[in-house]
Amino acid sequence: MEYGFTEEFAREMDQQDPLKEMRNEYLFPQHNGRDVLYFCGNSLGLQPKGAAASVKQELDDWAEFGVEGHFDAKRPWYAYHEFFADSLARIVGASPAEVVAMNGLTTNIHIMMTSFYRPEGSRTKILCEAKAFPSDQSALDTQARIHGLDPADVIVEVGPREDEHLVRHEDVLAKIDELGDELALVMMGGVNYYSGQLFDMQGITSAAHAVGALVCFDLAHAVGNIDLKLHDWDVDVAMWCSYKYLNSGPGSVAGVFVHERHANNTDMIRFGGWWGHDKVERFKMEPEFRPMPTAEGWQLSNAPVFSMAVHRAALDLFDRTSMAELRTKGEKLTGYFEFVVDQVSEANEGMSFEIITPREPEQRGCQISILAHGAGREPVSY
Repeated sequence: MEYGFTEEFAREMDQQDPLKEMRNEYLFPQHNGRDVLYFCGNSLGLQPKGAAASVKQELDDWAEFGVEGHFDAKRPWYAYHEFFADSLARIVGASPAEVVAMNGLTTNIHIMMTSFYRPEGSRTKILCEAKAFPSDQSALDTQARIHGLDPADVIVEVGPREDEHLVRHEDVLAKIDELGDELALVMMGGVNYYSGQLFDMQGITSAAHAVGALVCFDLAHAVGNIDLKLHDWDVDVAMWCSYKYLNSGPGSVAGVFVHERHANNTDMIRFGGWWGHDKVERFKMEPEFRPMPTAEGWQLSNAPVFSMAVHRAALDLFDRTSMAELRTKGEKLTGYFEFVVDQVSEANEGMSFEIITPREPEQRGCQISILAHGAGREPVSY
């Protein structure tokens, strides 16, 4: 597409946007009485206008029904997590039985690795990308230690080549092949939080399965951002937060995908908890744990209804469009932003902006990461 470096061009693009009215469904912080230009959705998404009413509904139901709200509330709390299955399935490319909203992201990483990282014999290695999100790195380190292994021996990173910022796909595949039957799990971010690089999840999954390893993706910067096809890509397990591109509020409830071949395996090792127990027999209060044959079988505790209320309001907006439409808009937005950054950089001597996010739209999400050369902040002495 040919862009124009004028305000008129940008406004014309906005008028042609089929999703432009969706902007009115969110609350923008104010500066001098005007909406700010908000570029932080990869950290915390904006509040949906329906969030307050959604939380108030649960507060009102609590006031009216007390404990009976578990069954008599407008959205009965007993089944609250079930109200997300269809929406999340559409967003991540799965069946409703393969997804569940629960816990927080890092909590879910540990819970799911209990099932999907089972080192045995020489098959102990975990492959991740260099400069993974620190919380992921901490989780992998801890998981290795739980199994009595040295993280330095177990965790293998694949990073950019010298003087490059991105991880080449062929290098990921080569490392998988090199590790071979030593590789137990590939655990990577679907979109790297630092560079914005979108990894070829289908290709990585296929290569890992070919050597007998399982595959897990942290989709914190991918969910609600790119068009995912987790079931069709044959991914084993994935998890995500909901407060970035899903606009569900700070620290809101996270989500998990478990491929049906694993979800149906109720003998799979996992942490047990009463909300993962067969819901038909849950209140018999018997000691034996019988997990549900769906992703719900990994739940531990009952639903955090108030944070889920915001999540439901956020997903109501996603239900009005599709990830394919959002992806098309995202490519136009990042493409134009990339163009503007290049124009500004070329026009300013002594200062340049280096875009380290892939230039190819199909290799990035809605993120442009920039290194500023020649205009850095002066060091601060303390």
